[in-house]
Amino acid sequence: MIGYFTDLDRNFELMNQLRRRLDRVFEGVDEPGWWSTDQFPRTNIYDTGKAFLVRAEVPGLTDKEVTLTLTQDVLTISGERKVELPEGYSVHRRERLPMQFSRSFALPAKADAEKVNATIKDGVLTVTVEKAAEVQPKQISVRNA
Repeated sequence: MIGYFTDLDRNFELMNQLRRRLDRVFEGVDEPGWWSTDQFPRTNIYDTGKAFLVRAEVPGLTDKEVTLTLTQDVLTISGERKVELPEGYSVHRRERLPMQFSRSFALPAKADAEKVNATIKDGVLTVTVEKAAEVQPKQISVRNA
């Protein structure tokens, strides 16, 4: 009878180990943005000194489907992805769904709204936002006394 309980304890311990491993696999799945559009488009922002360089992944979108807005120091990227079914076809599998998105980024310094350039190439939106003249770094010359 004691052997029965030992085997039972060992089996429960193995099941417990399996549960912990599965918990680690699915860790973070229920966090916001994991499977939703909260984090679309994925974006990197760089500071070049004179400007901010924003790169965002927007696969399959054209310049007409993306809208940029700059209000003071907040850059907003928004748009809509439409997925149209080709005429005469039926759906076998649908993973790329239509969606609307909007994402705003507070830039770390005041930007010049007149000096913004944006392009899309190979599914990457590249936005260059020049800093306002008053916040751009200035070179100071040093003289011998």
